[in-house]
Amino acid sequence: MANTKPAWRRSVRVAALAAVGSALLLAHGGGPATARQRLAAPAENLEILEVRPSFFVIASAGANVGVQVGDDGVVVVDTGSTADAPEILTAIKRISAKPIRYIINTGPDPDHVGGNEAFAKVGQRIFSGGGGRNEILTTPIVSVEGVLRYMEAFPPIAIPNETFHYSRKYMYLNGEAIEVLSQPNAHTDGDAIVFFRRSDVVVAGDVLDTRQFPVIDVARGGSIQGEIAALNRLVELAVPSVPDATREAGTIVVPGHGRLCDQYDVIEYRDMVTIIRDRIRDQMKAGRSLAEVKAAQPEKGYAGRYGTAGGTSATDRFIEAIYQGLSKEKP
Repeated sequence: MANTKPAWRRSVRVAALAAVGSALLLAHGGGPATARQRLAAPAENLEILEVRPSFFVIASAGANVGVQVGDDGVVVVDTGSTADAPEILTAIKRISAKPIRYIINTGPDPDHVGGNEAFAKVGQRIFSGGGGRNEILTTPIVSVEGVLRYMEAFPPIAIPNETFHYSRKYMYLNGEAIEVLSQPNAHTDGDAIVFFRRSDVVVAGDVLDTRQFPVIDVARGGSIQGEIAALNRLVELAVPSVPDATREAGTIVVPGHGRLCDQYDVIEYRDMVTIIRDRIRDQMKAGRSLAEVKAAQPEKGYAGRYGTAGGTSATDRFIEAIYQGLSKEKP
C-alpha cells in the first residue's frame, strides 16, 4: 500500500538550515502539497512548520505553539515556557510583521502559559475593564475560567482577561471563524481546544499528547471520563481524507506536544485510552485493589509506545487517575 502519511508530518528542523536569510521550504497539507518559504528561525531548539498558508506551528522545548496570521494581526494559541518566549517571539516576527492581536491558552500548565507575560507586553493592546479609571491597556488573553485559579502567582498582564465558563467562545479574525471549545475535567478543569474553521486546523493542547499516556491531573480537576469526552470531541471535529485517502488532505490536529496528527491518529489514541479504562473497570468490578490492578498491567500492549516518554511513574499515575475516577462512579 502506498504511504499516505501527509507531508506536514515530516517536520524540518530549523537549526539544520544555513545562516540567517536562507529559505525554509515546508510542505503543507490541504490539497496538493506545495512548498512555502519562510526565513529560518534563529533558535536551535525551535521547529517551524507551515501547515496552511495562514497557519504555522512552532515546536519548542515546551509546548507546541499555534500561529494564525493575516491582515487583522497574529493570533497565538499557547505561548510556550517562560524561557522559550523570547525565541518564539522572534520566530513569530519572521512569520508576520503584524502585531499579536489575541492570545489563547488551552490550559493552565506552565509550558502553555509561561510566555503570556512576554507576549502580552509586545502584543496589540486594547482598553478593557469597567470604564473610566478601571480601564487599562492590555492584550486580550482568552481561556476558560478554570485557568485563573492556577495563575494567581503570575503578574496581572499574564493572566487571561477574556475568560468564559460556557461551552464555546468564538471570534472572527483573519478571514476565518475561530472557536474556543471548553473541555471540562479532561487533562485539568481548565482545558480548551481551538478550532480554526477555514484553515481546518484544531489545536488540542494537552488533551492530546501522542508521545505518552494522557496526563490526567486529578488534583486540578482532570478525569478519565472528561479526557475520553475531549478525545471524542476531537474525533468529531476532524475530517479525514475521504474518499481519496492518498491525497495529503484532511483536518490537521495539533497536539500539546509532539508531531502533528490527523483524525486517524486521534481515533487510535482515543481507542487506546478507552480500552485501558475498560480493562481497569473490569478489574475493579472483580474486587481488585489498586495494587492488584497495577500488577495486572492494564496498559499491556501499549506501554512500549506510550509509556516510554514519562517512564514507569507516569504510567502508574495514569492508572491511578483512572482507578480514582472510576471509584467515584455509582455501581
